[in-house]
Amino acid sequence: MNDTGALFDLSGKTALVTGASSGLGRRAAQALVASGATVVGLARRSETLQELKEDLGKGFELVVADLGGGADFAKISERASEPFGAPDIVVHAAGVNLREPVDVVDQKSWDATIHLNLTVPFFLSRALVDPMARKGWGRVITFASLQTYRAFPNSIPYGASKGGVAQLTRAMAEAWSAKGVMVNGIGPGFFPTELTQPVFDDPQKSKKNAEQTCIGRNGKVEDIDGPLVFLCSPASDYVTGQILMVDGGFSAK
Repeated sequence: MNDTGALFDLSGKTALVTGASSGLGRRAAQALVASGATVVGLARRSETLQELKEDLGKGFELVVADLGGGADFAKISERASEPFGAPDIVVHAAGVNLREPVDVVDQKSWDATIHLNLTVPFFLSRALVDPMARKGWGRVITFASLQTYRAFPNSIPYGASKGGVAQLTRAMAEAWSAKGVMVNGIGPGFFPTELTQPVFDDPQKSKKNAEQTCIGRNGKVEDIDGPLVFLCSPASDYVTGQILMVDGGFSAK
């Protein structure tokens, strides 16, 4: 019988979290440090990363980098490995949703959305996976969405990218799980973050979204802690290629 505490213990593990300066990326970094991991947070905004470092202490280091077009994934992976060694876990929380009407979307906004939401998780994971495979243990966590499975207004590039995330997750699981690297995704519902601020700024829309869930409320950032730690820990040793919807049952109705 396994020690259930040890199943969720991340002591001795190192994680890289992209988009760690705000929202669910920031919360992911906090949850992983609380579970014993050392964490490297990667984002563009140095000030907010520095604030997080002051909050989390010696278990957290930061890498200021832009994952936009032209990003050097090999260089970024090297920098992410400098503070604590090669990451055992990578959490892809960086993302963008420009919320443009279908007739306004141009190739620039399309390319920017697909790049950050879909291209980055593949190429950065591939740059980081070899050390995990050599150790025979690793975790890659993608961030899917309600729009992985449903169409929402003014979000065609975002929806296309998040639909792709589900298949990317399965494909990376097929490629790497036999080497001990489990690949899974989290599909958040409506959480109060910078990305969803336009939704929460509309009380009627926010109320409607809450009513759409089975639970009857929108998400709180702490609701992501348990699912994330589970997928990053030994507790998920036989779980791979899955999208875990953390949406209060929104997608069940």
